[in-house]
Amino acid sequence: MNYDVTVIGSGPGGYVAAIRCAQLGMKTALVEKYPTLGGTCLNVGCIPSKALLDSSEHYHNAAHTFETHGINLSNLKVNLKQMITRKNDVVKQNTDGIQYLMKKNKIDVLQGVGSFVNATTVKVTKEDGSASEIETKNVIIATGSKPSSLPFIKLDKDRVITSTEALNLKEIPKHLVVIGGGVIGLELGSVYARLGAKVSVIEFMDSLIPTMDRTMGKELQKSLKKLGFEFFLKHKVTSVEKKGKEVTVKAENTKGETVEVKGDYVLVSIGRRPYTDGLNAEAAGVKLTDRGQIEVNDHLQTNVSNIYAIGDVVKGAMLAHKAEEEGVFVAETLAGQKPHINYNLIPGVVYTWPEVAAVGYTEEQLKEKGIKYKAGKFPFMASGRARASMDTDGLVKVLADAETDEILGVHMIGPRTADMIAEAVVAMEYRASAEDIARMSHAHPTYTEAFKEACLAATDNRALHV
Repeated sequence: MNYDVTVIGSGPGGYVAAIRCAQLGMKTALVEKYPTLGGTCLNVGCIPSKALLDSSEHYHNAAHTFETHGINLSNLKVNLKQMITRKNDVVKQNTDGIQYLMKKNKIDVLQGVGSFVNATTVKVTKEDGSASEIETKNVIIATGSKPSSLPFIKLDKDRVITSTEALNLKEIPKHLVVIGGGVIGLELGSVYARLGAKVSVIEFMDSLIPTMDRTMGKELQKSLKKLGFEFFLKHKVTSVEKKGKEVTVKAENTKGETVEVKGDYVLVSIGRRPYTDGLNAEAAGVKLTDRGQIEVNDHLQTNVSNIYAIGDVVKGAMLAHKAEEEGVFVAETLAGQKPHINYNLIPGVVYTWPEVAAVGYTEEQLKEKGIKYKAGKFPFMASGRARASMDTDGLVKVLADAETDEILGVHMIGPRTADMIAEAVVAMEYRASAEDIARMSHAHPTYTEAFKEACLAATDNRALHV
């Protein structure tokens, strides 16, 4: 078969790239090695983790806040098996939806491992070893990422697990030890902490979610402590040993002392690595960086002119929506259009409760760049809507240019900030000032009023409700 474009990998970047290519009139093939489409995000990442986060949040509220709301329950218990079943059903609905979109857009889905024979020939190898080859004018590599580990950690996928296994546990851990205080570890740690597990987080850096604004990490740590989390910041893990049903994690603190934490499960969540295994990129002459990423230029084009790469396998944040934007960008570039992506305006979200969301520069980045700025904050404790829903943890922080008042960064921790951040993205895409947002009417009572109030605070300290 001959194609205009062949996309290798069906995650959010790959399937979106395929759809946009098909919309633009290109004959498109999508190669996926797993039986279901959707990649990590839909199968073992964003979607299933959010399903479990929602289920565990319902249980936690039933156990801890319903009585205050005037709802009395008795004999409350967790049915973990049903939670996992519902999660699997949510995943199936989403992956089936992608399959439907492929048919609707007349995209040929080829199941098997996609690998290069040369720059215009892709081999598709099925699980039984049988293979076929297709000819293609262009290729988009969207092979994603896999969980990282440390060389001395033996992932047995039973007691020493990654995020993939954490989504399918048969029991609630008594004590879950999480190695890594980033997004994945804190989200999955939250799931099991709400269900009754003791959760200990060991983090090498001096704050949680270390890539985000430091205020967010501090506030999140306060909230998670209330949930029963314990934290070992600035601790370097030196060994992980399993004996029967117990796992011992040893870590070194800043004084060089060894600290031991024992649990029945250890979740290794120290980030993800680009995944190019089996791609045979060298056969096409595609260059990889020292970090294993596929090297691309500003047009997401590799050193081989007809081959592009997107998503987790290239530079930048490993985010599903970043991959989607890049998929559309490459499709439109191939069609001769002039698309654009502003990487500074791709939001980041942590789906704990309270949620954390951010876009633009952090305060630390502005200081490092020597940009003069002003900051405005507004706590959810002062929000009428947050009081009504008993979600008063957290705040909104707005950073604006000291001279022009243009919004440079927005950082939120609180209820539904994952959705609220979109307003900040729109504002910054159109280069709004803090004054612009401060003058817009926000419905009352809503959580989004906190964004307006933070903008008022950044504009001559004019917040009205604090």
